[in-house]
Amino acid sequence: MVDFRLSPEQKELQGLARQFAEREIKPRAAQHDRTGEFPWEIVRKAHEAGLMNCAIPPEYGGPGLDAFDRVLITEELAWGCVGISVAIEITALAATPLLVAGSEEQKREFLTPLTREPMLASYCVTEPGAGSDVAGMSATAVRKGNEYVLNGTKQWITGAGYAKWFVVFAYTDKQAKHKGISAFLVPRETPGLRVGKKEEVMGQCASDTRQVSFEEVRVPVENRLGAEGEGFRIAMVTFDRSRPGVAASAVGLARRAFEEAIRYAQERKTFGVPIAQHQAIQFTLADMATELEAARLLVWKAAWATAHNETNSAAAAHAKRFAADAAMRIATDAVQVFGGYGFSKEYPVEKLMRDAKVIQIYEGTSQIQRLIIARRILEEYAV
Repeated sequence: MVDFRLSPEQKELQGLARQFAEREIKPRAAQHDRTGEFPWEIVRKAHEAGLMNCAIPPEYGGPGLDAFDRVLITEELAWGCVGISVAIEITALAATPLLVAGSEEQKREFLTPLTREPMLASYCVTEPGAGSDVAGMSATAVRKGNEYVLNGTKQWITGAGYAKWFVVFAYTDKQAKHKGISAFLVPRETPGLRVGKKEEVMGQCASDTRQVSFEEVRVPVENRLGAEGEGFRIAMVTFDRSRPGVAASAVGLARRAFEEAIRYAQERKTFGVPIAQHQAIQFTLADMATELEAARLLVWKAAWATAHNETNSAAAAHAKRFAADAAMRIATDAVQVFGGYGFSKEYPVEKLMRDAKVIQIYEGTSQIQRLIIARRILEEYAV
């Protein structure tokens, strides 16, 4: 039996996140977008409220929430501001490879501190010349005795300016192609690790994105995640688990744009009546509502599959692709509903439109999601 009702506990969790977004995130969103200042105060409050590192199991100090519970939180935080939401939740992406392949010692050393104090970690896959093509990376890790010597550059690394440690993917055997990629835990203070300047970006300005370079960085063997050559698998499993959350953030942004458009359409008058009474606006609002509902259902399905340990690659790709594209369309339509005021920075919808764009790009572009979906279709219907 399919049941779309949330449990009392889930409603309480959703309400907590919604209240936090309303009180702590929404009032400060415009300021952080304008200044680009990292929202440390809000991150600390989110940690105190129990809204960070929610996937970490109780044995390491976390609440151990499943993927479905987490997307409920993410939608609400992103409703307040998706850039601030990313600042709060980016560490969960770095923590996922540890949950997938970390040893007991690694989990206790790197995960437990995250639950004790507000602390960030970053996930390093993308390079200046390798984004969607993970196997196209050029970073290398050469083993020398009980250490690996890591060299390379990673690009567009979220949270890098404040991260205490990094999960870094590099080739340990270039000849083996994607089966020669390995993953490593690298503390920030490691000699040879350098973090670049904050990137000036179109949207999600509250989030911190930088280049991270590694020059003769020595990493102990015990900091390797899993066996040599398991890095690609770890990265792909991580994306399968993280993409429902990214899709949920798109739903949160889309919901905010939709609500702003409804409010404005009921207040703004033309030809003597609110524009919400004009059929053209009604059709736009109706399309926005349908896309929002469809996106949320895809997110819930993907998150449910993750929570129940079912194969979710296709479901996660469907959710991420559709929700990201829907958020962009809904935000754009919200600007259109506002008319000239939608183009003004004094109103919230132009920020939502800018924030939405990168959701179609990070953690696998919409085009990459289509490739994943197509491959699953062709496998399922192979003749």
